[in-house]
Amino acid sequence: MSKVVHVAVGVIVGADGNILIAKRPDKTHQGGLWEFPGGKVEENESLFEALKRELHEELAIQIAATEPLIKIRHDYGDKIVLLDVHKVTEFSGEPKGNEGQPIVWVNPNELRDYEFPAANQPIITAIQLPQRLLVTGKFNGVDDFLTRIEDALKKGIRLVQLRMNETEVIFKVIEPINELCNKYSAGLLVNTSPSIFAQLKSRENIGLHLNSRQLFNCQLRPVAENILLSASCHNQSEIEQAEKIGVDFIYLSPVLATKSHPHLEGIGWELFSQLVENTKLPVYALGGMKEKDLEVSVAHGAQGIAAISEWW
Repeated sequence: MSKVVHVAVGVIVGADGNILIAKRPDKTHQGGLWEFPGGKVEENESLFEALKRELHEELAIQIAATEPLIKIRHDYGDKIVLLDVHKVTEFSGEPKGNEGQPIVWVNPNELRDYEFPAANQPIITAIQLPQRLLVTGKFNGVDDFLTRIEDALKKGIRLVQLRMNETEVIFKVIEPINELCNKYSAGLLVNTSPSIFAQLKSRENIGLHLNSRQLFNCQLRPVAENILLSASCHNQSEIEQAEKIGVDFIYLSPVLATKSHPHLEGIGWELFSQLVENTKLPVYALGGMKEKDLEVSVAHGAQGIAAISEWW
């Protein structure tokens, strides 16, 4: 059995929101690729201590504050790595390649233009995803729907999942909703089948969300790599299916009891955390979520929270 190497990884965020990346030496494992700086966590060393030591050695900076982003377990064949990734939100000093490595500040939306190790791809996704995801709820007509969407966008929501039962309504509202989301630089996902999604006239800046039934109907990723793909999961087997077909991120629910599904008991934060620990995908906590649960969710390994009533 391969030994698991615990690695502390720092996503260093500059004052302008850009992200610092460094190029791996050619002679090292995954050499020549770009990476987020960090290194192995030594015995009896905390994650923060490891990050502080590694980033000072590599970049000559002193970190002051971090927050968890994502954990990724990846099997390279010759070894298994557990990437424990934290955003570095406060630091002092001017970063430089202390070990002769090239470094560059990159806009988060341009990270995919650089070649990273395979294990780093979920990190890039997590960086680009917001902490709050709105799932649309009940509405009275198209005007009411658009008003509710814009109110949420004005409050800072930057990712919206369009959920409605009637296919013809989706075609009626998709264009004005997408215009609104583009106006506020927000992402839009449509909760529908891959076949309906393929019928949308314009899918630019629009992603696809799969429910758990649709998830198991897919043997392969149903959309191109540049189209955001999410899925609803409730247990380990559904999470594994999402990973198998190459979903970008998942919702895990219900975490807490909800009014919409009173017959379902929430899985609770302990089981949520265990399931998140075993996936390499960014995970949103869904089910009974309120704004006050955001910090709790992140502490349990989540990307953030998804909710209907809290922002609708």
